[in-house]
Amino acid sequence: VNGIEIYSMKIDSKVTSRFARNVITSRAVNRGNVHKEVFFDVELPKTAFITNFSMTIDGVTYPGNIKEKEVAKQQYEKAVSKGQTAGLVKASGRKTEKFTVSVNIAAASKVTFELAYEELLKRQSGKYEMFIKVKPKQLVKDFEIEVSVFEPQGITELEAEGTFITNDLQNVIKKTFSDKKGHISFKPTLDQQRTCANCSQSLLDGDFTVRYDVKRTTPDNLQIVNGYFVHFFAPTNLPQLPKNVIFVIDISGSMSGREIEQTREALLKILDDIKEDDFFNFVLFGSEVHSWKETLIKATPENLDEARKFVRGIDTEGMTNLYGGIMRGIDILNAAHEGNFVPKRSASIIIMLTDGQPNVGISNTQDIQAHVKKAIEGKYPLYNLGFGYGVDYNFLEKMALENKGLARRIYPDSDSALQLQGFYEEVSNPMLVDVELNYPENEISDLTKNSFKHFYDGSEIVVAGRFIDINQNSLTVDVKGEGANDALSFTTQQDAEQTAKAFQEQEYIFGDYIERLWAYLTIEQLLEKRTVATGEEKENLTAEALDLSLKYKFVTPLTSMVVTKPEDYDNQAGIADKPIEGIDIFTALLSSPVSYIYSSSPKWYTSVDGDPHFIISVPQKEDAICFNINEKPGAVLSLINDPVTGITVNGELIGDKRANSDAKIQNTYFGKLGIANKHLDLKVIVTPEKITIQNGNEKTAFTWLDSVTLQQEGLTLITNRKKNLMLSMGSGASFVIVLHQVWKKHPLHQDFLGLYTLESHKLSEQTHGLLGQFFHPIDFTILEIHPGSDSKKPDATMIVKDKELTVTRGWQKDYREDPNHGVDIPCWFVHNNGAGLIDGVHTDYIISSLF
Repeated sequence: VNGIEIYSMKIDSKVTSRFARNVITSRAVNRGNVHKEVFFDVELPKTAFITNFSMTIDGVTYPGNIKEKEVAKQQYEKAVSKGQTAGLVKASGRKTEKFTVSVNIAAASKVTFELAYEELLKRQSGKYEMFIKVKPKQLVKDFEIEVSVFEPQGITELEAEGTFITNDLQNVIKKTFSDKKGHISFKPTLDQQRTCANCSQSLLDGDFTVRYDVKRTTPDNLQIVNGYFVHFFAPTNLPQLPKNVIFVIDISGSMSGREIEQTREALLKILDDIKEDDFFNFVLFGSEVHSWKETLIKATPENLDEARKFVRGIDTEGMTNLYGGIMRGIDILNAAHEGNFVPKRSASIIIMLTDGQPNVGISNTQDIQAHVKKAIEGKYPLYNLGFGYGVDYNFLEKMALENKGLARRIYPDSDSALQLQGFYEEVSNPMLVDVELNYPENEISDLTKNSFKHFYDGSEIVVAGRFIDINQNSLTVDVKGEGANDALSFTTQQDAEQTAKAFQEQEYIFGDYIERLWAYLTIEQLLEKRTVATGEEKENLTAEALDLSLKYKFVTPLTSMVVTKPEDYDNQAGIADKPIEGIDIFTALLSSPVSYIYSSSPKWYTSVDGDPHFIISVPQKEDAICFNINEKPGAVLSLINDPVTGITVNGELIGDKRANSDAKIQNTYFGKLGIANKHLDLKVIVTPEKITIQNGNEKTAFTWLDSVTLQQEGLTLITNRKKNLMLSMGSGASFVIVLHQVWKKHPLHQDFLGLYTLESHKLSEQTHGLLGQFFHPIDFTILEIHPGSDSKKPDATMIVKDKELTVTRGWQKDYREDPNHGVDIPCWFVHNNGAGLIDGVHTDYIISSLF
């Protein structure tokens, strides 16, 4: 592409005892006659840790160094300050994180990129799954995926499939396995890669997935190598335990529309899978909390029919009393156990689904966590499902981990119902409760987690550790658990010789893989514990995880990898980070109506504030673009216009009390905002003096001094006195309007408003306006950073919408939490009223009136 040819790409995966090491090697040549920028970007599984990255340019290799995050950042910034930079950007999808690096290479030069990452494959639904993202973006002369699997227990099945595999390509996948070894190769020719006979587009765009399972003659398998051991536990043919499930479902206004429809659809499918021995109930929370029944109910055919009717009638109302909902669920389960309504040998679980943040009842998330932990007392796991990007994912994850469960994000997509069902299937077949794997204390140190509340059918428990005496070569393990009919208890013995016998096929094994598997699992679990810990405990866990990350060269949330590129190549530097789910990475376009008032603000949103400066978040780049609009007082600007939902937002500009004779342009601000829903004949006019609601012919007005919580059909409005107000209409986006008050006798300035749009994904793809057009993903590339006219603010070239713009690195203010001082948001500033970034020119957005 553009004179750059990727002539070779190889993905080489080696899996030994579920531990996978993947190496992606990409070779490119600049066929042009001037130097060009070459990009290498690849998507990795979120569960993987990068272990190495290097670039070889004209035969010289430049390796990556893994360092503590802060040290890496300093090294990176030092390199950046000397010249240009192209960083390794991170963005995230459902299963993947994106790793990108670019380098300028001379005409006729070649570059080789090599990236290695490792992960422990988890067993789900009876199979281990390895997922490879394939997206070369052009035809590649020498393209190959090669996967080698070695399992000492023996392989029972091996399959490979790709979302992009056509009937013709199906025959290109070569697959063999026998006994302990399996092999898959996929090597399409140039012609086989084409979308059609003479096309230059590549078919290779999607997911390539390898699945396999192993022979299980015993319930477990123990392997010992060089002073480390790994113990896999996955018994088969156990009778299923009855289960007691409480579904706690958010029905607040922000769930309306597609989200509640998909929730109903998923719950109806789940009801088809509930067994007659199971007990269940539903708790719904909006502003109020309702439960279907007072107690847990047995899943008889009659009760299931009644439950289906109840689920079909679930609808949204009110705000988010998350605390009330979850405590009601716990109370029902506790009462069932105390009153012996449920079988003594049964597994209890709570599944909570929410799309917002608590804002009724107890809304402080730390208080909720403390109450929930005390109420559950470790008796059963809590699974928290966060629907969409508006949830406080860290809170959901902490609360789940504290209660022996886990959190999972449900993506707002056409398959949300399937995602919910898929999660339920993972936890719907408990086989054992209170599983403990006990190892001789005087022989083992640094053991990973060895007690588990539930073991589910089709999954696997993995424990690893190291021997105190590195020369010890045998181990005895006692395993205990409670099954449906009786307690499970057995002892396993293994010695290093037995493992060595199984490992005679050495060419299939990479390095000290059991030691690395132990390190991977230990780091993963330390980071999980760290999520919940505070104070000194958190510091100790952080230090331990950091130490292991550096020792084993893993890019984890505590480390980064810096690649300093050669001076001849513009002295560029790159940095690779491990994003943290729910913090660094997600388009947190916020949540239930009032979360901004009650809890910390999300990172990603679009806004206009100040003299009007627009901030456009670009979560994929973890960055923002901003621009100003300079117009005369009295002009009305179209900010958001969605013909599908009928929602419009327009703003009228005011100026300073008198024009500043020194300034060429008079400062202007928004002095009036009009928000309407045409379908509901509903209008809200906000000025710094008052808020007016017009519903048909009815009018209601109140001032910023009033504390108002208003809910009526299609409208939720909450004021936070003299500070801000939250507004949501129908099932569309939510808005926060910030009030800026100046000294009443100020000779120049007057009060004005700022607008922040949350949950903009709820508006249609036809949305437009100065803000609305940016609710759809926008991509940009920054090149040639160089000193600008202001020494503190470098200039750069931005490639956006196939245009080259000169932009300046600067800051704009976010005033949501602090209307007086605001918080600095770094962004790339586009000059001349957003020319080249906005569709058309800024005067296209001037309209005749507020509605």
